[in-house]
Amino acid sequence: MRPYLVIDLEATCDDGPRVPRHEMEIIEIGAVLVDPTTLTPLGEWQTFIRPVRHPILTPFCRKLTSITQAQVEAAPLFPEAIRALAHWLMPHPTPVFASWGAYDKNQLDQDAHHHGIRLPLAGDHVNLKQAFSDRLGVTKRYGMAGALAKRGIPLEGTHHRGIDDARNISKLLPFCLGHEGG
Repeated sequence: MRPYLVIDLEATCDDGPRVPRHEMEIIEIGAVLVDPTTLTPLGEWQTFIRPVRHPILTPFCRKLTSITQAQVEAAPLFPEAIRALAHWLMPHPTPVFASWGAYDKNQLDQDAHHHGIRLPLAGDHVNLKQAFSDRLGVTKRYGMAGALAKRGIPLEGTHHRGIDDARNISKLLPFCLGHEGG
């Protein structure tokens, strides 16, 4: 059995036209590796990433994510960050990639394409937002915070920070995979 790799990203953003969606770039990757049998965390990894298209974070982005300009300016570029992620994953080279919705997968693909690199992730992706709704038997799509509240799990850390959100999503994984009562 392959472990699950729960990833949550934060990216450059704006509440206006300054950062078009197709030019958003990852500025933080938070990852939690989860044991496939016990569904408990095996380890975690986090990095900030220095954006190149829009290197100055907008006030909206800084407020939403609490990520500072200094943190991204001191961070590696995307290709270096992905090499570091691949190195961290070496003991588990083919985890099942899981995220809350398809955004994280699509943003990783977009940034990898922009930088001309391959991602160290197998083709498998589990959309946990979809799995959560399917498990409840509803069409409504819950945000991560709403899903935690629905399950009676407190949100820990800072919402819209990659590592904290990855930790919180990991707590929803057992339910989403059908290993915990409805």
